Amino acid sequence: MSEIPARAQDDAGAIGPGRLVLVVGPSGAGKDTLLRLAQAACADDRGIVFPRRVVTRESSADEDNVALGPDEFRRAREHGDFAVHWEAHGHSYALPSDINDDIRAGRTVVANVSRTVIGALRRAYANVIVVAVTAPPDVLAARLAARARQSDGDIAERLTRSVDDKSAYADVTILNAGSPDYHSRQLVRVIRNEGWHD
Repeated sequence: MSEIPARAQDDAGAIGPGRLVLVVGPSGAGKDTLLRLAQAACADDRGIVFPRRVVTRESSADEDNVALGPDEFRRAREHGDFAVHWEAHGHSYALPSDINDDIRAGRTVVANVSRTVIGALRRAYANVIVVAVTAPPDVLAARLAARARQSDGDIAERLTRSVDDKSAYADVTILNAGSPDYHSRQLVRVIRNEGWHD
């Protein structure tokens, strides 16, 4: 289940004028690595924001999230602390509601989200760019096996997961099978609205 609170939208319609860059893709695609490198590259640009996701899972070296227990997460959701929230792989995820203020101020917000919320986010925000990060199946399987995170659940199930939603299409696809530095530069170009090919 995913949800965007009804109050997220402005009276006049979708929230803008800033951009919402959504990074999506299968487990093991390297989204967090590319996001970490892109965030470092954009560190001096106050017009680009990388919010920390709220997750009902402990933070780790691979994922710098705000960890909440299930009850804390529920209370925060009911209090209106989230711009969007969703369930995936036995955990609850959310983006903080203050991203709405950033987007209204004209900033670019960059976040890793589930493909299941893309349609709702496209309706709620005026300027959404979806970047799909992927890799060949053998690379995905090897990365998931190397990560060996128990909360990842069944690797085969994660590799075959798909979303049947036409609004979940990607505007840009990055095949992350080479150098993370190279592919993070592609992501930075999208974030800065400069195109993404070398």
